[in-house]
Amino acid sequence: MTGTVAVVTGAARGIGRGIALVLGEAGATVYVTDRESRERRHSELPGTVEDTAEQVSGRGGTGVPVRVDHADDRAVEELFARVRAEHGGLDLLVANACAGNALPFREARSGRSRSTTGTT
Repeated sequence: MTGTVAVVTGAARGIGRGIALVLGEAGATVYVTDRESRERRHSELPGTVEDTAEQVSGRGGTGVPVRVDHADDRAVEELFARVRAEHGGLDLLVANACAGNALPFREARSGRSRSTTGTT
């Protein structure tokens, strides 16, 4: 996948992080996006875009950390304009961002989490 340019959303931790790391092992350039950054935290859970990007680079790819709130259309437009300017386009998009919180599954099932539609 050397030469492949990917954007992985929701990649500070969890499935998005795992996908970004595998893409890095394959030699891809991976734009690692999430709301979680070292400068701005939304959760107490570990993981930031910088952490994942460093790990992508450490596995042979090129990790590019970008703090993006994917609920903000303008921020998303800026992300893709940056990818286009730096690489001419995008080869792979992994749409993994979630507007929910990171409660353990048991707590989420009990109705203590908010859904992405604003209802519980």
